[in-house]
Amino acid sequence: MESAMDQPLRPLRILLASPRGFCAGVDRAIAIVRRILAENGPPVYVRHEIVHNRHVVRELEAAGAVFVDELHEVPEGAIVVFSAHGVPKRVPEEARRRRLVYADATCPLVSKVHREVERHVAAGRTVILVGHAGHPEVEGTMGQVPPGAVVLVESCEDAERVTVPDPARVAYATQTTLSVLDTAEIVAVLKRRFPAIVGPRREDICYATTNRQKAVAEVARRAQLVLVVGAPNSSNSLRLVEVARRSGARRAELVRDADDIDWSWLEGVTTVGLTAGASAPEHLVQGVIAAFRARYAVAVEELTLAREDVRFKLPPLPRVRAAAG
Repeated sequence: MESAMDQPLRPLRILLASPRGFCAGVDRAIAIVRRILAENGPPVYVRHEIVHNRHVVRELEAAGAVFVDELHEVPEGAIVVFSAHGVPKRVPEEARRRRLVYADATCPLVSKVHREVERHVAAGRTVILVGHAGHPEVEGTMGQVPPGAVVLVESCEDAERVTVPDPARVAYATQTTLSVLDTAEIVAVLKRRFPAIVGPRREDICYATTNRQKAVAEVARRAQLVLVVGAPNSSNSLRLVEVARRSGARRAELVRDADDIDWSWLEGVTTVGLTAGASAPEHLVQGVIAAFRARYAVAVEELTLAREDVRFKLPPLPRVRAAAG
């Protein structure tokens, strides 16, 4: 009599979205922390999560990084790194005041938004920022200019209600990790209400966010279930889930790693779409595939919609003492 162990595994197709996972800004931020640790030895302090992924944070903690919420937790004279999301201007000012040695790992594409906002405010415009309240990137962008110079809108409803002192002197900017479609709808409302509004020369939503959303949308059209590997506090990962649902997947779920998969989701599923947010390392994606291989006869097909060759140089990095050794 054939046992359950002898029965063949059910076939399952995995459509792997590409591009996925780490973007150039995340690669750069992690490399900054690793290089400073290598050249100075631990501890190196990091204000907030360097990127929104606990696996990355734990790996850096094991190498000697110490993550803090605010600078008062950093001893005087120590090295501190600011996260890829960017920081308000008060943060480096406080670091200098406390004689901390700091490195800024802000993604260059976020820094571009900061400079745009500063230019608009210097020109006398009120800036309407499209983004999510409380997100570190939004707090960093609003913190580049005096209070009141930037007004946050999160939805089309907000865009319909927002008021500015002079409708003839207004600009907009956006968080870099938003839904491309949702943001386009909000910007359309702003342009209708404020015909003189000035926007960025090139859109603020970054290339990696755009590419990953396009890839997951194509995967979602061909899969019943889409899994997005990422963190619950990762804006770009949450947007990938939303795009997958909107694009036709019967179900789309965010998982931090393979342990988060609810195998009841696979009932009646023959094709699973798989992608990862811009701060999720590839080994987590491979871990999910391995978990599927243990339960199904898996065939993996990679669906590539774009090739990414963006690289960001590291900034000059601080050294406070010779590396131990």
